[in-house]
Amino acid sequence: MSFELANKKVVVVGLGLTGQSCVHFLLKQGATVIAIDTREQLQHDLTVEVRLGEYDQNLLLSAELILLSPGVNPADKAIQAAVEAGVELIGDVELFARFNTVPVIAITGSNGKSTVTTLVNEMLLAAGKKSMMGGNIGLPVLDLLGAELDYIVLELSSFQLETISSLNPLVATILNVTEDHIDRHKTLSNYHQAKQRVYIGARHLIVNRDDSLTHRQTEGAQNSFGLSASKQGFSWDDNTQVILCDGLEYLKQSECKLSGSHNMLNIQAAAACVKVIGIEDSYILSAAKQFTGLAHRFETISNLKNVRWINDSKATNVGATSAAILSFSMQKQGKLVLIAGGDGKGADFSPLTSLLNKYVDLLITFGKDGSKIAELVTSPIEVANLKEAVLAADQFVESGDVVLLSPACASLDMFSNYQHRGECFIQAVRELAA
Repeated sequence: MSFELANKKVVVVGLGLTGQSCVHFLLKQGATVIAIDTREQLQHDLTVEVRLGEYDQNLLLSAELILLSPGVNPADKAIQAAVEAGVELIGDVELFARFNTVPVIAITGSNGKSTVTTLVNEMLLAAGKKSMMGGNIGLPVLDLLGAELDYIVLELSSFQLETISSLNPLVATILNVTEDHIDRHKTLSNYHQAKQRVYIGARHLIVNRDDSLTHRQTEGAQNSFGLSASKQGFSWDDNTQVILCDGLEYLKQSECKLSGSHNMLNIQAAAACVKVIGIEDSYILSAAKQFTGLAHRFETISNLKNVRWINDSKATNVGATSAAILSFSMQKQGKLVLIAGGDGKGADFSPLTSLLNKYVDLLITFGKDGSKIAELVTSPIEVANLKEAVLAADQFVESGDVVLLSPACASLDMFSNYQHRGECFIQAVRELAA
């Protein structure tokens, strides 16, 4: 699908990494571009007119196209007024879709997106395919255009999906849907509807058999994965700790560098995405066995004094932390200490209650909404910051125990991002050995 941009008046809203890549792409297409951002000060190297501060309603109304960065809420009054006046509103992924000719594997979900996206890409590369990944991970999608590729693997957030209509992926999957970004989407239903947009025009659908919110809302062929038993698709035998495919042994957890039930689901999802397009099992299995995981995602950072310290700073919502806790439920030997807290983004923490009381021996909380999580158990420890949380955990644990940083919250109340939070955790743990 081609799209004529020459001499078109385009307003780019939001000038983060994605917005700036949009400006560069639009200029190459000959568009007339003005860029705006609500920040009063912003460093950039753009050669177009840049307006900072409150949005200019007249400017938006005069545009022929508004290109919205995913971090900007389309419900903004000035933006909505322009849409109601007939101005077309799209995001970078939709713009990419209108120029792209390479088959796309599109991956979304509340949790596990980056792991599955990276693993799918690794499986394709193992099979000798020319593949690159981008979107919510790696390169902005527009930077992938023009490369000679067999496949493009995209991690897509709910924010990016809100403004797509013509991606038409070869393969699409929703890994799971749990409450997240309620501060923007307002309801779980709105968030769910955004995620469902990944299936628009998809040829192959990969769904989580055990999560009905990942199923397509209209009838159609769907391949599945899950922890439940199934003679079709990918499944999990908890007794033997083996991934099954169509009821037959496929991959033992003991052969993988990844661990935990949530990662066994991630491997299943990735395998399903590439198996459906004809990638041979030998390449899928080779990549799955060699994959070591991503930083800040259920990452063992220390075994000091035979205590396992796990950095799961990327667990920025309740669903991610639930999955992390459940990963210990079948293999729990020593005590489990959970460090949680941060900016809850308006989330309901109550789904954690039973897991905390059943599997967590000590809950340590900090940050903006830490006290809300602390209320879920009878004897929590509340501290002022992450370093104090690490010291409190160290006082409690003994050989064989596990300390898990899995905050169930965003990091921006106290840190630059989840990576910064994870690095601070790693540093605090290192200081224990000093």
